[in-house]
Amino acid sequence: MATIFAIDDDEKILTFIKTALTREGHQVETFTSTAAVTSEKTKFADLLLLDVMMPGEDGFEYCQRIRNEVDCPILFVTAKTNESEMIHGLGIGGDDYIRKPFSVSELRARVSAHLRRETRGHTNSLRVGNFSLDFAGKKIFYGSEEISFTKSEYLICVHLLKSAGQVFSKTQLYEAVFGYEGESDESVIVEHIKNIRAKLKVYDEDPIETVWGIGYRWRK
Repeated sequence: MATIFAIDDDEKILTFIKTALTREGHQVETFTSTAAVTSEKTKFADLLLLDVMMPGEDGFEYCQRIRNEVDCPILFVTAKTNESEMIHGLGIGGDDYIRKPFSVSELRARVSAHLRRETRGHTNSLRVGNFSLDFAGKKIFYGSEEISFTKSEYLICVHLLKSAGQVFSKTQLYEAVFGYEGESDESVIVEHIKNIRAKLKVYDEDPIETVWGIGYRWRK
């Protein structure tokens, strides 16, 4: 059972989300605005479902404000389909999108996938070039300096690093990282890769290679 916070100004959607996820055994707390969802409260959340278009502080603003204080996955729930909006949301620390309208089965599948990846256990470490992975701590280091990644960025790096030199398609990366069955959104992977590369350039490193027409690989 997970503790899930759902924030949306539409009470009907909140009721829909709570009913669907409560039946899966989760504890769901609902809020009609971000005002009541303090950083102290979010410490108890295993996942946040966050509407984008809300009066007052919108979902993007809230995500940007709390991302450094919140360690759990953040999924935007939105009717927006504009690619630039999605890129912005991922860039400020969101992990994924659920587009309105959505079905009970899609909501459950996406939430389950993100919660499942949070509980994957590792006990070893790995070093590739100047980069090292601490699986137990879910951290990636350049030398002795920890690199700040979102959950999704971290898992993409782990998947590539564990099989350095092997090429993965965007669809393979999506399914490996998010665990969705029969569904993929390649644009999410593309934008996460861009964000990862930008963070690695700080160290004058560009280890993720684009293999045109196929996908990506981490250079050995």
